[in-house]
Amino acid sequence: MATDAPPPSKAEPRLPSTEEFTAVQQSAEFGELRRTHRSFAFPLTIAFIAWYLVYVLLSNYAGDFMGTKLFGNINVALVLGLAQFLTTFLIAWWYSRHAAAKLDPKADAIKARMEGGA
Repeated sequence: MATDAPPPSKAEPRLPSTEEFTAVQQSAEFGELRRTHRSFAFPLTIAFIAWYLVYVLLSNYAGDFMGTKLFGNINVALVLGLAQFLTTFLIAWWYSRHAAAKLDPKADAIKARMEGGA
């Protein structure tokens, strides 16, 4: 006779209390995780915003320079505009590698402890 019992599944993770979240947030390990993220993300964000603003300012105030033909109908403005897309993808790729190597292992260790898995 077959039963309609659901198949066994992984145990549900334990939900930490508010006090446990607060304690982890104030821990040195979490502070290190936050510093690692910020020391990578903030400088890159500032650099990219500066790069974008330079492009906008050049477009507004250096029209002759931006209109300089490099070859055929390709000018400086087009090359710099396409470079904006390229740098966006490069930064995303670089951050993904950084997160996988430095952030995710630390975050996973904290999460495992919080959920009672370690």
